Amino acid sequence: MNGATAAPHHLPRLVVAAPSTGQGKTTVATGLMAALRRRGHEVSGHKVGPDYIDPGYHALATGRPGRNLDPHLVGEDQVVPLLLHGARGADVAVVEGVMGLYDGRVGGDGFASTAHVAASTRSPVLLVVDCARASRSVGAVVHGMATYDPGTTVVGVVLNRVGSARHAAEVESSVRLPVVGRIPRDSAVATPSRHLGLVPAAERGLSAGALDPLVDLVERHVDLDAVLQLAAAAPDLEAEPWVPPLTPPVGEPERDRPVVAVAGGRAFTFRYAETEELLRAAGCEPVAFDPLLDPALPPGTAGLYLGGGFPEVHASDLAANRALVAELRAAVSDGVPTVAECAGLLYLCRSLDGEPLAGAVPAAATMTDRLTLRYPQAVAAGDSLLTVAGDRVTGHEFHRTAVTPGAGTGEGPGPAWVVDGQPTGFAGPTLHASYLHTHWAGHPWMAERFAAAVHGG
Repeated sequence: MNGATAAPHHLPRLVVAAPSTGQGKTTVATGLMAALRRRGHEVSGHKVGPDYIDPGYHALATGRPGRNLDPHLVGEDQVVPLLLHGARGADVAVVEGVMGLYDGRVGGDGFASTAHVAASTRSPVLLVVDCARASRSVGAVVHGMATYDPGTTVVGVVLNRVGSARHAAEVESSVRLPVVGRIPRDSAVATPSRHLGLVPAAERGLSAGALDPLVDLVERHVDLDAVLQLAAAAPDLEAEPWVPPLTPPVGEPERDRPVVAVAGGRAFTFRYAETEELLRAAGCEPVAFDPLLDPALPPGTAGLYLGGGFPEVHASDLAANRALVAELRAAVSDGVPTVAECAGLLYLCRSLDGEPLAGAVPAAATMTDRLTLRYPQAVAAGDSLLTVAGDRVTGHEFHRTAVTPGAGTGEGPGPAWVVDGQPTGFAGPTLHASYLHTHWAGHPWMAERFAAAVHGG
């Protein structure tokens, strides 16, 4: 802003955190979002970290896109602007944490932890504690969480999975912070899980009404007025909301916006909301298609974006849609600019667990017993659709599949990235396919290069 001070933004907000994973913060955060919306509030839902499943439930609860806040993926300086961007027009923002309050990137001294994001956004923390196997010891846990880091402001507590009113009273007597919720054990609000965590809301085909039991539970056992008071005490933020830093090519009329076909449906449930916003800002028109159901790509497709999801669960149905698979293979072969991340990579392989797929990438994919979970920095292995050799990005991987070979060899596509010293993925002038998920708000030049290729630049 040319040295000018940004006007302060008043945004009531809370970060919902926990001492460790599995304490119920997703249940409480999603329930709070939906309960506040039922009250008539415009609620903005956010998730600390790269996770793409929880934001789907947040979107269901709020009726707005779920957003991620991740210093590793986008850089520390973009976290507050992205929070304000996602919360435009909202009365209150609810930010769900990740893992335990102080757990961040391994070896990073808490970098990208929930506490880091709470401090960066000057957001008060509401701590969710599972009380099923403790009583007064909960007070010691809360005290430790609240005093461990002076930069983290824990302002209230929700006691989760209390066994009785007597149990709740015993726990509450040990806690030195306001207790705003006492939620009993209730298996009716459990969410189905499988090999990579919760089953995505979009894959389950849920409507907002599916959250009614959870909303009823939160309304009965959480003091929503007290929650709003805690959120309203959050200090103003002196930053400008993020806007996509891209513009359409000079002289491009609105009617000439080229179509980017974006994979969606039950098999492709993940992409960051800012990805499509960046593409629109760069003069493209993202159009969703469902690889399970649609017999053809959207008319006028000039680019392909194949994001994350669970094609391994739907491999036989994806393979059965032979007309679309053939068209996709031809499009990639003909040089239609194509970006594929994780699930998209699997879809482009010759096969997935023996089911024949697009064959646009010279590799076969299989399920494995090994979970790959990493939060790396990656270096571009060469010039490609998205990169110039030596470009550095931050990203994340989360999968139980493997592709063989794991990287291009240069006879056809070359490798996309070098991660932890090893080449990975497949890339060339019109293709970029790998396991690495990147957040383009942190690396807008990737969106810019993709959009330029789609425009024919």
